[in-house]
Amino acid sequence: MKNAQLAAILFFGLLLQTSCQKKEQAGTQESNKSLSENINKQTIVLDSSNFAEEIEGKKVNLYWIKNAAIQAAFTNYGGRLVSLLVKNKDGEFIDVVVGFKSIKDYQSSTEPYFGATIGRVGNRIAKGKFTLKGKEYSVPVNNGENALHGGTKGYQAVVWDAEKINDQTLVFTYTSPDGEMGFPGNLKVKVTYSVTADNEVRMEYEATTDKTTVVNLTNHAFFNLNGEGNGSILNHIVQFNAKEYTPVDKGLIPTGKIETVIGTPFDFTSPHTIGERINSNNVQLENGGGYDHNFVLKHSKGNSMINAGSITGDLSGVVMEVFTEEPGFQFYSGNFMQGKNTFKSGAKDSYRTAFALETQHFPDAPNQPDFPSITLEPKSVYHTVSIYKFSNKH
Repeated sequence: MKNAQLAAILFFGLLLQTSCQKKEQAGTQESNKSLSENINKQTIVLDSSNFAEEIEGKKVNLYWIKNAAIQAAFTNYGGRLVSLLVKNKDGEFIDVVVGFKSIKDYQSSTEPYFGATIGRVGNRIAKGKFTLKGKEYSVPVNNGENALHGGTKGYQAVVWDAEKINDQTLVFTYTSPDGEMGFPGNLKVKVTYSVTADNEVRMEYEATTDKTTVVNLTNHAFFNLNGEGNGSILNHIVQFNAKEYTPVDKGLIPTGKIETVIGTPFDFTSPHTIGERINSNNVQLENGGGYDHNFVLKHSKGNSMINAGSITGDLSGVVMEVFTEEPGFQFYSGNFMQGKNTFKSGAKDSYRTAFALETQHFPDAPNQPDFPSITLEPKSVYHTVSIYKFSNKH
């Protein structure tokens, strides 16, 4: 009798297991029915409820924009790019932007700039001081003796107003009050992020002021083109259309000179991996702890947009080209990443596991008369467009 009961139990267990397997197979087939469902399966690590917060009396949320080939997640806390799904060489979607799975993680991060919209002035201002029309202004220093990315509370730490125009377009707006972080003028800022049919993330920046001020806006996404958490970026392949760069002192403030990259580890006019020369005996690499420098772009007359160059993921085949109306870009090789924060994938932000490429005017521009000006007058409109374009090598 006991043997018969045991056999019955085993029989029904087998039926249950078979039923579960069939359901699982059906579920897999169902999930592969459409591209968008497959993409959503890839992004399950992001729970919108982890971004539904209130900060300083303003609501924070998670926003998606997408098309058939690219999908991007943003939060209005800091105007941040949280996730970016593009296809690798095998046609699979991978997340090439590092980020966190909750607002609380962004607030507690030891690195405040992951994915953020940066302002009022991106990059460094020497000693946090600059002069406009004979008056000296001071920005709270937060990077040694210098001010970085707008001071102690730049735009990465404010809540932007957000409006999703359609499935492909998201608009962030923010009014920076006169005197915020020491900057003069009420600055009205509008940043439009969109994804295009050409596999692009398009970033359009606009600003107006009621007093003469300085403006240099950018986005500080950190990328690993092999996918978030997939190791070092040192074997990524780089090619830049920049023959000059701005050397810096030990505080990463430009010396004021514009020098050739030819014959130096900064020469990416032909393809090189990031790590190939990063440990060379070079004063500039020592000052930056690796690459953390502004590269100079030359725009031809009548052509406001320029191809700044490309970076390719060595394992994924993902190619990211950068187009910009800006006169330069900051290339940063993750030199200060210390493994103190945990990304949405569960990976740590370990040393040189992501890079940044920030289109911009030059660092310390208000104090460098030979650099392109970032001064904005009340009757003028600040307007600039930059693009990240993705493809893949099979």
